[in-house]
Amino acid sequence: MWGGRFEESPTSAMQKINMSLDVDKRLWRQDIRASTIHCEMLMQQGIISETDGQAIIGGLSQIQKDIEEARFVFKPELEDIHMNIENALSDLIGDAAGRLHTARSRNDQVVTDFRLWLRDAIDVVIQKIENF
Repeated sequence: MWGGRFEESPTSAMQKINMSLDVDKRLWRQDIRASTIHCEMLMQQGIISETDGQAIIGGLSQIQKDIEEARFVFKPELEDIHMNIENALSDLIGDAAGRLHTARSRNDQVVTDFRLWLRDAIDVVIQKIENF
């Protein structure tokens, strides 16, 4: 974002304020799940090609595996979990990764991931109450 709209990089103070990776790292499962489902919708509607869609889904699957096996390198300079996954996907599959944001804003992505995380957390709490 900074390279496109602004001539200078943000100050270190602003970078610290904007960085949420330490907190939102826990949303990685929901981010990958929501992105995979969004990609499937884009393919079903004929908005992106099957080739691009399968590349995106395969890349997301690889990123999930890398995170689960503690091989994924989280980059604090990318600010949040969404940018980390996006960047990794782009590194894995190239230009097709950019098509994942077709018909979905960053705000849509963030709120969907958070709602999925909250729903999953509630399920865990309910299970613990039932076990008690």
